[in-house]
Amino acid sequence: MPYSGTNMDVAPLSGGPGGGSLNRKDQGKIMIAAIDRVLEQACARIPGVVAAATTETETLYEGAFGRRDLTADAPMTMDTVFWLASMTKALVSAGAMQHVEAGRLALDAPIGDTLPALAGAQLLDGFSESGAPVLRAPSRPVTLRHLLSHSAGYGYDTWNEEIARYMKATGLPRAPNDWAQAARMPLLFEPGTRWNYGINTDFVGKAVEAASGKRLDEALAEQLFAPLGMTDTTVSLTAAQRARMARVHGRAADGSLAPIEWPVGNGPGFCMGGGSFCGTASDYLRFLRMLLNQGTHEGQRLLWPRTVAEMGRNQIGAAHVVPMRSSQPARSTNFEAFPGMAKKWGLGFLLTTEDVPGGRRAGSMAWAGLGNTYFWVDPTRRVAGVVMMQVLPFGDAACLDTLAEFERAVYAAIG
Repeated sequence: MPYSGTNMDVAPLSGGPGGGSLNRKDQGKIMIAAIDRVLEQACARIPGVVAAATTETETLYEGAFGRRDLTADAPMTMDTVFWLASMTKALVSAGAMQHVEAGRLALDAPIGDTLPALAGAQLLDGFSESGAPVLRAPSRPVTLRHLLSHSAGYGYDTWNEEIARYMKATGLPRAPNDWAQAARMPLLFEPGTRWNYGINTDFVGKAVEAASGKRLDEALAEQLFAPLGMTDTTVSLTAAQRARMARVHGRAADGSLAPIEWPVGNGPGFCMGGGSFCGTASDYLRFLRMLLNQGTHEGQRLLWPRTVAEMGRNQIGAAHVVPMRSSQPARSTNFEAFPGMAKKWGLGFLLTTEDVPGGRRAGSMAWAGLGNTYFWVDPTRRVAGVVMMQVLPFGDAACLDTLAEFERAVYAAIG
């Protein structure tokens, strides 16, 4: 039963106390109850969740269940603020592509032309008998396209033992805090030859700063957040926003959950583009709706249709997105999206190559954040969704189940 487009002629229906709302005719009440039930039942295994789905024209569903903090009487609400973590990457990638359209950035020029500190990036070629890193120059330069598609060779210590060993040997932090540290971040392979998840988008953010002449948070606020009405998306939380923030919870080996200190939203610092921002599900849904509309929002064009199409096109050739093997179990599980399916990467997004039974279609764009926040954009079915939780480790089974069950319920609702 379709619920999108001009078929909607009633106000949103309430899903009950603490529940959601779905724009559709009265015969759709059973569908909102089914989606509400999925999220409500999920809170037996997670502290809380906020989820939403949209077509290119309207919000299909919004729902908030559970608590922001298991130690406080603070219910999840639609204006709850979450640490977006790596869901920042899609925002930064879109901001970079705006500058590509304007001719201020080039996808295939050496990134060292824009960011001189990266011109001398070295490839990690193993370790000496004494444990010192062995480095050499790569045979080709890193480009913006490589960074956007995670094929530059950069990594994260969370999912790569070699990077973790390098960081320990050199005393470098997980992500650079200044240009001197950025220049020392190693490559794991020749740029453009493989896929590996890493700090690539941190440097995309720096390219946005170079192109705009502004700090990354200021540039994105002007380019994306203000035009889209994303009023709660920021790296610098106000006192009022912090009061609405969901607390990060860690899951112990016995399955129990407890709040943990996880400082975010305290200002830009070096303002890395890989995971600095906080925001709400409602804000993020506006961004996803813009992508469904091929770059437009309420009559205002932010990206050209050909740019959105290019962002959703395979950029890594015959290479594949590979499983992410965790070296830090408290931060992440061993994670593979859609095991058994070949996955690709576009300009900022994971790309599925097959239909998911009961869910998104082949060619959908997606990604996630370390705190178990997730989104997808399905250009075939013209639907997008976002599911936000705040639990570590990433890839927590209960969180992945919540995402999958919400997605299936949304697709069942749209028919």
